[in-house]
Amino acid sequence: MSKDALNLAQMQDQTLQPEQQSKLKQLVNEENLRKQEESMRKHHQTFLESIRTAGTLFGEGFRAFVTDRDKVTATVAGLTLLAVGVYSAKKATLVAGRFIEARLGKPSLVRETSRITVLEALRHPIQVVSRRLLSRPQDALEGVVLSPSLEARVRNIAITTRNIKKNRGLYRNVLTYGPPGTGKTLIAKKLALHSGMDYAIMTGGDVAPMGREGVTAMHKLFDWANTSRRGLLLFVDEVDAFLRKRASEKISEDLRAIQHTFLNHTRQRSNKFMLVLARCHPEQFDWAINACIDVMVHFDLPQLEERERLVRMYLDKYVLTPATEGKRHLKLAQFDYGRKCLEIARLTEGMSGRKITQLAVSWQAMAYASKDGVLTEAMMDACVQDFVQQYQQMMSWLKGEGPGPEEEQPSS
Repeated sequence: MSKDALNLAQMQDQTLQPEQQSKLKQLVNEENLRKQEESMRKHHQTFLESIRTAGTLFGEGFRAFVTDRDKVTATVAGLTLLAVGVYSAKKATLVAGRFIEARLGKPSLVRETSRITVLEALRHPIQVVSRRLLSRPQDALEGVVLSPSLEARVRNIAITTRNIKKNRGLYRNVLTYGPPGTGKTLIAKKLALHSGMDYAIMTGGDVAPMGREGVTAMHKLFDWANTSRRGLLLFVDEVDAFLRKRASEKISEDLRAIQHTFLNHTRQRSNKFMLVLARCHPEQFDWAINACIDVMVHFDLPQLEERERLVRMYLDKYVLTPATEGKRHLKLAQFDYGRKCLEIARLTEGMSGRKITQLAVSWQAMAYASKDGVLTEAMMDACVQDFVQQYQQMMSWLKGEGPGPEEEQPSS
């Protein structure tokens, strides 16, 4: 039906009978459906022709591409270079990330360090610059009391290390062993300062609980050590906590992996860092570490002469000097200090230098607790007597001679 006919039919719609109106609407609907089907058929034919045309063009292009050897070669080379570029960029990003991380801050395993990090320099530039300018090489035995034989051994190591640093040679690694509190950590710090190196202190007890993260932490530690410009003395206390004998059934796979990583980093000597390991009983750790040990030094408990020197030194540091400065509420009564120091040295047999330090600090605390701030000879005697009794009780607990608290992990 034509458009004019439909319009005419609509105009006459009101004059038609109901049956005629229904027939007219049916004719209109049929005409609309016919037009929709014709439009869909044309669209389908157009779509099929487009697919045929695209397929023909692609087939001819692909056939021409395959038959052209130069184009194939150039395409393969381009894709190969793209893959190599993506892989190289990924690896370069990882390397750059490790380098930046090693430069900006200290590793999680390091508890204490004298090394200045980039972040520290940015936060406190004035303090960092002044600290570097005022720093000076120190005597390795300044403020340290050792037996004559041990003193000579330590001084020889200090001189050797300083000369290695000056000549950019390969550092020697040192194992120190002996009872806790005998000066192993202090000597490591002094050795670094004497040689113009930085020091970093870690403890083996922090490694084992890290589990699988321990290997990554160990890699970061040595990456950081290898970026040192001044040379780094890495002091590892309680080294047997993670270097126990690998033949033991108690060693986990994670701990074995950490041991392997540590040994891989330390088998070759370095001109960037040196190791100073500390342990009370070296026979308990894995002797594979022998491959990286050059010098072994035994630290023993101080004898009478060393104990007397220690008592004198710490009495001066914690009591006499504060009393003479006059800036604190502390005074010392008049008595024979030399005689008293010798007497105390005899009473403190078997004690380490650390214990004698604690005794001197307790004298200072007792003076501050007194009404007039004066430390008398009687007060010192009472303090020494109480301290000796406590020490003997602790030793009996450690030997299993009586009930007491669990033995603490000793530190050097």
